[in-house]
Amino acid sequence: MNVKVGIEKARVYPSSLALAMSALCEARGHDPADIRDVMMIDERSVNPPYEDPVTMAVNAALPMLTEEDKRSIGLLLVGTESGVDQEKPMSTWVQRYLGLSSRCRNMEVKHACYSGTGSLQLAASYVASGIAGQDGKALIITSDQSRMHFGKPYEFVMGAGATAILVSKTPRLFELEFGKSGVYTNEVSDLTRPTSRVETGNSETSLLSYLEALDAALGHYLERLGEPVDYSYFKKNIYHVPFGGMTARATRAALRHFGDYSKAEARKIWEAKTLPSLSYVRRMGGTYASSTFIALLALIDNCDDLRPGDRIGMYSYGSGCCAEFYSGLIGRDARAAAAEARALDLLDRRRLVSVREYEEAERERTCWIDCGDFEVSRDGLDGWYDRHYRGNGYLVFKGIRDHYRQYEWS
Repeated sequence: MNVKVGIEKARVYPSSLALAMSALCEARGHDPADIRDVMMIDERSVNPPYEDPVTMAVNAALPMLTEEDKRSIGLLLVGTESGVDQEKPMSTWVQRYLGLSSRCRNMEVKHACYSGTGSLQLAASYVASGIAGQDGKALIITSDQSRMHFGKPYEFVMGAGATAILVSKTPRLFELEFGKSGVYTNEVSDLTRPTSRVETGNSETSLLSYLEALDAALGHYLERLGEPVDYSYFKKNIYHVPFGGMTARATRAALRHFGDYSKAEARKIWEAKTLPSLSYVRRMGGTYASSTFIALLALIDNCDDLRPGDRIGMYSYGSGCCAEFYSGLIGRDARAAAAEARALDLLDRRRLVSVREYEEAERERTCWIDCGDFEVSRDGLDGWYDRHYRGNGYLVFKGIRDHYRQYEWS
């Protein structure tokens, strides 16, 4: 395919609050070195009760979209496993509050952490097909928040956040390589959200499924490539990030396709090719379908040796399961496009909360699940709503009236 399609611009929304893992480890009696050095998590994002997956989606996308972008977007896909309604898709609220055209096809997409990559591939094909016209674009948004897991082993890998990805024929940031992808799917019940309150599963089963799917998806990628290559075929590599340390295991698994490497050699390769992609996500905790896109922004921001046309290997895994290994090229204006996202600045602007404040926010959000009438309080958190939100044009969640969700601008 001669047409160039990919990511024109991208933005991350890490919410407005953060919890230091050192504080959580102290409160739970857990070794902080395990979380910091093995899991590779320093902080996790926390939502105040007046934010939810809809507000994060809108707040991620709105600052990056021009009026021309809004007119050109003919497809909106919102990937999430944190849906707020069993029938009404989040994409309808997102379309409304972003001011997109009434002729914009929109859907909520669910496939665990794969929903973002799956949506990206669908959107790229849509744009490349010409259905949307010569200047047609698609908007992909990933938005998730974890459930309440106080005192459980996996509390440390929870988090919140959203990304917005504008797909067009002007791939300033990242150009997809059509045909260079490998897919693997296999039904497995590793992690699930069987009710509106429960998020559960078997972490060991999920990690093994992640690695099995990587082996198969990368094998399919190499088979479709049709020519022998080594790992240097990719300038850098990004792997789905349930937690940062998992990407080191993923690197070792991927390297088996390219030869015999010692643990020390694999570690060195991981440090050069993948570690720079983790600087943002390790400050947000679990970001679900957003993780690979956040990693891409971090990689471009952190790696001075990246040049336009350099190939990046990307791996996405979604519990359930579906996985994809694909590749793309660094865009001609990638560094400027990534800088426009201001990811580091947004991370630094979050307010650090105490463990008590984190628990209060999570308890308040959880107590209202499945309630048909309530109003969210904007008190607490030391006046954070007035200091950060009021008058600054964020979309906020007001509450629910007669089972209908209410939103307004701050």
